[in-house]
Amino acid sequence: MTQQPFIEKASGEKEAFDPGKLKNSLRRAGTDADLTEEIVSEILPQLESGMTTREIYKKAFAMLRRRKHSSAARYSLKKAIMELGPTGYPFEHFVAQVLAHNDFRVVVGQTLQGKCITHEVDVVATHNHTQYLVECKYYNSQSKYANVRVPLYIRSRVDDIISFREKLPEYKNTRFYGWVVTNTRFTEDALNYGRCAGLHMLSWSLPKNKGLKDMVEKAGVFPITVLTSLNKKQKAFLLNKEIVLCRQLRQKPGMLDQLGLSKGKIKNIREELQNLCGE
Repeated sequence: MTQQPFIEKASGEKEAFDPGKLKNSLRRAGTDADLTEEIVSEILPQLESGMTTREIYKKAFAMLRRRKHSSAARYSLKKAIMELGPTGYPFEHFVAQVLAHNDFRVVVGQTLQGKCITHEVDVVATHNHTQYLVECKYYNSQSKYANVRVPLYIRSRVDDIISFREKLPEYKNTRFYGWVVTNTRFTEDALNYGRCAGLHMLSWSLPKNKGLKDMVEKAGVFPITVLTSLNKKQKAFLLNKEIVLCRQLRQKPGMLDQLGLSKGKIKNIREELQNLCGE
């Protein structure tokens, strides 16, 4: 068996390239088996030791985009979420919509009274007499992780809110929990403290099979930044209009007319939206 070249991960670690991981990422994006094998076979001869996972991703994405736009959009999900910035505001709305499509009732950007002070809470999500106070930590780089200061800070805020709310008659039968959601990862200390302190820690890939990526794919809720038919300026325009999801854009097709696009371009975008959102 030919030894695979060593590649550099976003964390800086080096490991032998694993074709299986690339195949799995392509299959999760909805790429069929034949196209997956075709892309992996095309990439393998181009690999060199020292290449980064980001470089390999860009090659796979370019190949996928030439062949199938909707699969390319799904494959670019992690990068697309990072493009929701530069502020974390669109990410908060995105997280809220992911939770809403997973059967939570959500409210974004609430100011809640605590026992000592008031607190700005990114998302309040309610399900079956349980209320989740959700803090969203958005990063625009895969190399940035949420450290232990994040859950330490959130735990104290959540405790202050709960101390006040649990005494209100309208919340007599309600349980409260704190959530921390990030689009990248938590440091080991952050995870250990958060879990020990009773916080639900949701990152890109944790909990296993129930991470943010899994929730997005299960609900079929994709940010508009996955669309391969729009450039960054056009995506920024839509985000400023509070159009965060592909589903929202599909429900408001008139927004495309404001982008000054040709009829052919609009047709391509609508086809991509239909493939991503379904019926």
